[in-house]
Amino acid sequence: MTETITPLRIDIPQDDLDDLARRLAGTRWPDDPAEDWSYGVPLGYLRELAEYWRTGFDWRAQEARLNELPHFTTELEGHPVHFVHVRSPEPGALPLLLTHGWPGSFAEFAELVGPLADPRAHGGDPGDAFHVVVPSPPGFTLSGPTRETGWTVARVARAWRELMRRLGYTRYAAHGQDFGALVSRELALIDAEHMAALHLTQVFSAGATPETADVAVEAEKRSLEKHYRYEYELSGYAAIQSTKPQLMAYALTDSPVAQLAWIADGFKAWTDCTDVPEDAVDRDALLTNVSLYWFTRTAGSSARYYKEGVETWGEPEPESAVPTAVAVFPEDIMLPVRRLAERNNPIVRWTEFDRGGHFAALEEPDLLVGDLRAALREFR
Repeated sequence: MTETITPLRIDIPQDDLDDLARRLAGTRWPDDPAEDWSYGVPLGYLRELAEYWRTGFDWRAQEARLNELPHFTTELEGHPVHFVHVRSPEPGALPLLLTHGWPGSFAEFAELVGPLADPRAHGGDPGDAFHVVVPSPPGFTLSGPTRETGWTVARVARAWRELMRRLGYTRYAAHGQDFGALVSRELALIDAEHMAALHLTQVFSAGATPETADVAVEAEKRSLEKHYRYEYELSGYAAIQSTKPQLMAYALTDSPVAQLAWIADGFKAWTDCTDVPEDAVDRDALLTNVSLYWFTRTAGSSARYYKEGVETWGEPEPESAVPTAVAVFPEDIMLPVRRLAERNNPIVRWTEFDRGGHFAALEEPDLLVGDLRAALREFR
């Protein structure tokens, strides 16, 4: 294994952009007698969004914006891994590792990097500065498809431990969202001696169930309602990805409209939106995320994490010793309960916001930046 770290610049070949446009123009559309979100993404909405992707969305502009960040690649656990790394100009900055989930990408955090790394330049306290590391897990977007099975939360956590060591960070904090929350917590278990604190937007083992909820407590009642909605309305994608991910990989790798619908549906169901995903997340940000999956052909490899981890779903998590802060956004796919989270996590801060959903970095970046600064201030 080489420890070489190589600069990377995003430069999608023009042939790939032309191919995307041709495929979008040649889409065979199904019928949709319902024309609402109850059966999936409505035909009228998706046709309009796909046409905008083809004729209005400017990938090169988004590519240039992303390239304003310093990108690198290195080999970890036998796989090339992409990451963004920004060192703060502030000498006392705390290293902070940010890990996204499915169906997100490193681009979720693009607008957070500046305020986190250089708060002085963004109207903040320079004492809250971070050295920021944003990796793409193997199998996700710019890290490219994984070529073998066996990629699990634990394996990614081992890779992140090595990445932080390789970057020279002996003490750091970590933030995780969705799958990234699982990875970050696992990292706290295997690298507790180097992790100062943990910040999460999901604690999946702390969602209320019929067996654990105290419905007399409003927060636990809401969490149980989220549990039922996910189980009976929203979990179809997870059933496929955790059993036969290769089946959907064929469609999502061949059809950009299939890839678009698969991700747009999650952004509608899991965000604080009213009618369409763009109520919560900028349309270009959504399409940048979808484009990253499309151009890198990582729909299948990112989905495989569901199957690789299905045997441990619902199992009690080992007790963590790392101080943990949790930010709860009300329209998230699940709502953790503090009482349940405290069973095996040393909770030092618990913030419940009045707006925002699953993709907090895109929906409410100011709230997330503020909570990261406040939560990690005492662990510098």
